[in-house]
Amino acid sequence: MIGRIAGIIIHRAPDHVLIDVRGVGYIVHVSERTAAALPPVGQAAALYTELVVREDLLQLFGFSSLLEKEWHRLLTSVQGVGAKVSLTVLGTLGPDGVGRAIALGDAASVRRAPGVGPKLAQRIVLELKDKAPAVMALGGTLTVDPGTAGVIEDTAPTAAPAARPAPRPDTAALASAEALSALSNLGYAPSEAASAVAEAAAADPDATTPALIRTALRALAPKD
Repeated sequence: MIGRIAGIIIHRAPDHVLIDVRGVGYIVHVSERTAAALPPVGQAAALYTELVVREDLLQLFGFSSLLEKEWHRLLTSVQGVGAKVSLTVLGTLGPDGVGRAIALGDAASVRRAPGVGPKLAQRIVLELKDKAPAVMALGGTLTVDPGTAGVIEDTAPTAAPAARPAPRPDTAALASAEALSALSNLGYAPSEAASAVAEAAAADPDATTPALIRTALRALAPKD
């Protein structure tokens, strides 16, 4: 299994990139969102990957974060969702958006992805709703830039690479994960906590952890 690939981009397209790894070119299929975020041709890039093996086909699918890869794994577990449909959903909503839509039971948002009809969108939401809290809780630790250092070890002496900042978790995913953990510690069920946090994050995508917790608690408070 090829879990990560790093090298130099030598070709870009809306749905795939060609990455040169020490003279070997790998075609990696990606979502439009991930493709747009990659550096230009000639620069180094790295992607987490999943290798799909069939009788007559080998395909690599690439993801900018482990969170995106985890949602891809879950999306493709739903009947009728292949790898390319999953990338379309992720490209339209992003990993955080997919988590919010599923946690809120928002099939209409999933339908925004080209090629996803109402029945398939509803199936995605229904089948993955119970799994959304666990992925959202892991979001802060899974969403890490794979970096580009250490493509392949080389015995030839080379100049020391420039120092790179340590990869950091995505702040929105981390805030949602911490808020969900706090609500779970307060005794709220994972599904209702995930829905409240998702609703709060949808209202303010840049909200900090304390702000998400306050908003979610207001939504969970008993109504008069």
